[in-house]
Amino acid sequence: MKTLKDILYILSLPLIITMIMTVKGFADNHRLADIKADKSDKSFAVVELFTSEGCWSCPPADELIAKLQKDNQNKKLFIMAFHVDYWDHQGWKDRFSKAEFTERQRQYASWMKLHTLYTPQLVINGKTEMVGSETSKVLSGIQSAIQENHPENLAIKIDRNETRHVQVSYSSSSLSRHSTILMVLVQKQASSQVTAGENAGKSLSHVQIVRQLQRRILKAKDSFSFNLPDADKDYEIIVFEQNQQSGEIIDATSISL
Repeated sequence: MKTLKDILYILSLPLIITMIMTVKGFADNHRLADIKADKSDKSFAVVELFTSEGCWSCPPADELIAKLQKDNQNKKLFIMAFHVDYWDHQGWKDRFSKAEFTERQRQYASWMKLHTLYTPQLVINGKTEMVGSETSKVLSGIQSAIQENHPENLAIKIDRNETRHVQVSYSSSSLSRHSTILMVLVQKQASSQVTAGENAGKSLSHVQIVRQLQRRILKAKDSFSFNLPDADKDYEIIVFEQNQQSGEIIDATSISL
């Protein structure tokens, strides 16, 4: 038979849980604001979200990176959403998905010795991974990344920007002999009305959608060309150096088109 103390404890549990979640929410909001306001140049955070319109658990992760991107003043926070293609057979074809984005996630699985691919997965600076909808872990990981010290090796400029075509060049002072340079065309925002699959009936909003990815062996100087999928959209080019033996991202920068 339960005592009065036990009964009172059971009755108070919902209130205790609510208070804990409220405090946690305040802490997350404070951390989010700090990240977006950080103007330090000593380091960076490259955030790669592997997501899909066909995955029911992905919208919260998409919403989290949207919060990070909105009114962001941190020029060292680089966000990319890679839409993978292995959900496309579940009744809904994600128009932003590509097999090469799945291959990039598979490369991370190899570097990090993971046994499976999953969404939403979020990778920070090529070194740490977590479930992309776990707000506290994501924000803590980003804060840790931007507090590290990294040299600035990369510079980027636009050589030619036409209606549907852009040419971008970079220069690097990196001395690494095991690095690849990756240049990513990112569409700033989009939305989709999903009519089938796990998210049927939902209107999904996206930010920082990766449309094209190019990679080459790192040189002191080089240039890349992109054909823009839609001329009337807003785009950004993110370029970063990545160690091909460990997956660690060594430096990053970006430029808006």
